[in-house]
Amino acid sequence: MSSRSPDRAAAAVLVDDDPATVVLSLYISGPTPRSATAIVNVRKLCEAHLAGRYRLAVIDLSRAPHEAARHQIIAAPTLVREAPLPERRFIGDMSDSGKLLAGLDIFAADRA
Repeated sequence: MSSRSPDRAAAAVLVDDDPATVVLSLYISGPTPRSATAIVNVRKLCEAHLAGRYRLAVIDLSRAPHEAARHQIIAAPTLVREAPLPERRFIGDMSDSGKLLAGLDIFAADRA
């Protein structure tokens, strides 16, 4: 069994328990300024718009390069909204919160 299976199972249980929960994975590539900016921006956005209704995993591809295959990550930072479906993704430092919210369809999830 791969180490990725428990993550998917945990995400599925979390979503089954509360369909309003937004499950996000932020893929970064090491301790770079761009990675740090993306982490700060995503956390701020989540707390402002999804407080108490999100789960965020930060995956450092420099430490776990095999994780890039999970969502076919070819650039970092990349944010993937795994739930609710459909999956959405955003690439960059996550500094444009308006585009990020729209691209990840978080406003629709926020209204649900």
